[in-house]
Amino acid sequence: MKRLLKHMAIILGIVTVSLMVTYVGLAVYYHNAFPYGTWINGIYCTGRSIREVNDDLAEQFTYDGIIVKDKDGGSYLITAEEIGYQFDFEKALEIYLKQQNPWMWIDSLFGGNRVELAPVVSYDGSAFETCFAALPFCREKRSDQDRRVEIIRTLQGYELLNERTDVLFLEEAKGAVLSAIEEAKSEVSLMEAGCYHDLELTAQMRETLEIWEKLEDFQQCGVVYRMGEEEIPVDASVVCDWIAVEDNGRFLLDDSGELQLKENAIEEFVASLAEKYDTVGASRQFLSTRGDLVTVEGGLYGNKLDQEAETAYLKEAFTAKKNEVHEPAYLQEAWEKGSEDIGSTYIEVDMTDQKMYYYVDGVLTIDTPIVTGNTSRRMGTPSGVNFVYAKQKNRILRGEGYASHVDFWMPVKGNIGIHDAAWRGKFGGTIYQTNGSHGCINTPRAAMEQLFEMAEVGTPVVMFY
Repeated sequence: MKRLLKHMAIILGIVTVSLMVTYVGLAVYYHNAFPYGTWINGIYCTGRSIREVNDDLAEQFTYDGIIVKDKDGGSYLITAEEIGYQFDFEKALEIYLKQQNPWMWIDSLFGGNRVELAPVVSYDGSAFETCFAALPFCREKRSDQDRRVEIIRTLQGYELLNERTDVLFLEEAKGAVLSAIEEAKSEVSLMEAGCYHDLELTAQMRETLEIWEKLEDFQQCGVVYRMGEEEIPVDASVVCDWIAVEDNGRFLLDDSGELQLKENAIEEFVASLAEKYDTVGASRQFLSTRGDLVTVEGGLYGNKLDQEAETAYLKEAFTAKKNEVHEPAYLQEAWEKGSEDIGSTYIEVDMTDQKMYYYVDGVLTIDTPIVTGNTSRRMGTPSGVNFVYAKQKNRILRGEGYASHVDFWMPVKGNIGIHDAAWRGKFGGTIYQTNGSHGCINTPRAAMEQLFEMAEVGTPVVMFY
C-alpha cells in the first residue's frame, strides 16, 4: 500500500511539473506572440508575431479618403492620395500586445479576445492644408463683421436675412476633419461635430429681429380664394403689400408698437380680384364650331364679385388669422366661376354661318340653321355672351308694326331672344341680310321645341359673327 502511494505521488509530481513546464513554456511563447483565441479586425492571430499580423491587417485595410459634409447638404471628398495618406498597424499591435499578460494566457481558453484596432495614420500636413482651403465653404468664408441681419423684400414677401446664425468656425472644422482622418473614418458631418455657432448681435440687429417677429406674424394669412378651378392664396407675397411703410423704408408702427395696415390695402386687393375675374361684359376668346378662335365682347352673362362683402370678409379673416379656402360672394353669378366661365354646356349662335348649336357637357346635341337680325335695316343681332333668363310658351311678340305669336320664347338680352318662326319656310344662308328678324334668333319649330325642353334658365348663349 505504501509502495502504491509512493508511485502515485511520483506520478502526480511528474504531471504537475509537466503542467508547470508547459504553462511556463506557453507563457514564454506568448510573450512575443498573441495569446490563444485572439482575433483582431476579424483576423485570427493566435501565436502569430506582430509583423505577421500587421501584414495581414495592412493587406485587408483600405482607405479612400474623407467625405466632408456641411450643413447645407454639400459633400466634398478629400482623397487619401491627395494628402499623402499612410497607415500602419504595428504600433497599435505593440501597444495591444504589451497590455496582454502572457502568464494569464489560460484565461483565453475560456473566452478568447476579439478586438478592433485602428491603424496609426500619417499624412502630408501641407497637402491637407491646401485641400482643406480649397473646399467651397472655405473659399466662400466671409468675415464676421460682414455678416448681416436684414429684412429684405422678395417675390414671396418680406423675409429675414440672418447671416449670423450657424456660422462655420473653420479651425474647429479643420480639427474635426483631421480627427476623422486619424480615426480612418470615411465621412464627417461638420454640423454633428459642433462646428457651427451663432455670432453676437449688435443692438441694431436685435431691433431688426424684433421688427421681423412682427412682420412674420403680420404676413401669416391662411385664406385661399377659390375662383373656379383656380385658387388664389392670400399669402405673404400678397399681404406684404398691405404693410404701411414710410418714405424712407421704415415700417410704420401704431401707438402700441404694432405694424400698421396700409389704408385701403384690402379694398385694392379685392378690386384686383374683381378686375381679373369679373366677366360680365368681358372680352372672351371662344373656339367656334366652325373651327376658328373668335373674340366675343360684351353681353350680360358672367360673374361679378360683391366687392363690399368681400372687403368686409377679408378684413375680419385677416385680423382673425383664419386658415380656410373661401368661395367669394357675387352680385351676379355665371354657371362657372373663374375666368373660363362659359363651361361645356352652352348655346352657340354663329351669325355669319347662320347656325345655332347646343352643347351639353361638351357634346353637340342640336345643330340647326337660323335667321338672325336684318343687317340691311340695321337690326343685326348684337354679338356678346348672354344667357337664357326666362322660358315661356305661347307668347305674343310685339314691336313697331308687328305682333307675332310664337310657341316657344327664350329671351337672352332685353327684347332679343330665341324663338320659333312659323312664318318662315327657310332658314340659314343669307336670308338675314335682307329679310332677317327684328333682332331675335328665328329657329325652326322642331329644333326650338327640343332646345326649349333641354336648355335651362341661366344657360350661356355665345353670339358672334
